[in-house]
Amino acid sequence: MGIYSRFFESSAQDLKSGVFYKALLGEMLGVAFLVFVACSSVYGLKELDHVRISLSFGLSVATLVWLLANVSGGHINPAVTAGMFITRKISLVKLILYIVFQCIGGILGALVMKGLTCSWQLDFMKMNVDFNATKCGLGMTTLGNGVSAGQGCAVELLITFVLVITVFATCDGSRNDLNGSGPLAIGLSVTMCHLGFISLTGASMNTARTFGPAVVLGHWDDHWVYWVGPIFGGILAGLLYEFLFAGNASMSKISSWLMDPDYEQVDEEDDESPDSYEMKRGSNS
Repeated sequence: MGIYSRFFESSAQDLKSGVFYKALLGEMLGVAFLVFVACSSVYGLKELDHVRISLSFGLSVATLVWLLANVSGGHINPAVTAGMFITRKISLVKLILYIVFQCIGGILGALVMKGLTCSWQLDFMKMNVDFNATKCGLGMTTLGNGVSAGQGCAVELLITFVLVITVFATCDGSRNDLNGSGPLAIGLSVTMCHLGFISLTGASMNTARTFGPAVVLGHWDDHWVYWVGPIFGGILAGLLYEFLFAGNASMSKISSWLMDPDYEQVDEEDDESPDSYEMKRGSNS
């Protein structure tokens, strides 16, 4: 059986599994709550507080990954899903439908946020005549002043790379040196990148998180940046960690990835799988 045939076979197996549809629901709700809770952190202040926003996104990601780890793998991000697919941890249909449901979740979260917070936050901001806010922004990510689309794309690629390589490192079943909370480590990588780059691109690192507010607001300026940058960042991070930094990285592993139709089965000698987000926490945790 060839590699491409194996892709279709694994996709068919997913479509026949009831657990798969539960996972899709989990991904949709996860992104919805991420957008609703984390993007709402931009409201309630007359000036944007980057520390508050960064902590909100990081803690939200950590909490949701912990919540959904055994439901869907807790991807809640197309870049993570793309990284898992390129390293052959998930099927083609899971790649496609995860991203579709993640984007639907982003739209739902933005709609709920608009319905519950828009009028309140606009009234609050009008108290400060210098705020220059004329409509509900829904935490929409946009390029900062003087930042070109190319620069923004590079920033999103690099910071998403940091996030996704942290995911792969945290979920590396071949390591025995990991202690503490895996989801918290992933959340802190989000916080770190927000603190550094929120003023340049909004530090999206998540296509679905940006797509939801964009649909609700009808704002598409430079929107491609938030697809190309994060997706390629996730792909590069997955490949680099899996085949260079992983505890079981080797040339034979690369050869199997390229040639072996059953690579995704034989590669996981340990009980832990990056797709399942089973965090290696050590014997003392």
